Amino acid sequence: MKVRDSGMPDEEMWTGFFDPAIVLAMFGLDRGVMDLVEFGCGYGTFTLAAAGIAAGTVHALDIEPEMVEVVRQKCDLAGITNVRAELRDFVAEGTGLADNSMDAALLFNILHHEEPVALMKEALRVLKPDGMLAVIHWNYDPTTPRGPAMEIRPRPEQCIEWGREAGFHFKKRNRYDLQPYHYGLLFRKPLSR
Repeated sequence: MKVRDSGMPDEEMWTGFFDPAIVLAMFGLDRGVMDLVEFGCGYGTFTLAAAGIAAGTVHALDIEPEMVEVVRQKCDLAGITNVRAELRDFVAEGTGLADNSMDAALLFNILHHEEPVALMKEALRVLKPDGMLAVIHWNYDPTTPRGPAMEIRPRPEQCIEWGREAGFHFKKRNRYDLQPYHYGLLFRKPLSR
């Protein structure tokens, strides 16, 4: 099932919003990560940066064949061998990954989907105990240059509530302002799950 329109800008504009390595480091994803899953890899902006820190495999999933091919080509050109870019409808079918198998999961600009808690529950399922779920989304601000329609754009408080409903822990200090147009949230899977 395709996610509702995200208002995704073209690649040049999108990549201008972030320094992927700095954003991943802010989330604590700059060391000690073995395997990681990215829900909706898009242009691979964060995929390639994640590949540089993951000692294992980066599972880059997307429903768009063009995006999967773009990521594969970028990895080939860069000589990156630890990315598994896969065409997958993870909304309808899940990730296909084993329970408790990932150190980290990325849900970047995707929680405007009709089933955000289901996506977060799938992330919880595949994460190891104490695994990290990093969330980025567009600010709830109509002046952003792109992004999903305001009526489906989640506020940080909504994402935090969904994360807790899915079974994650969240601490206030793990909320980040990603200027100019985004916010970030870091969740943890409980040790006992």
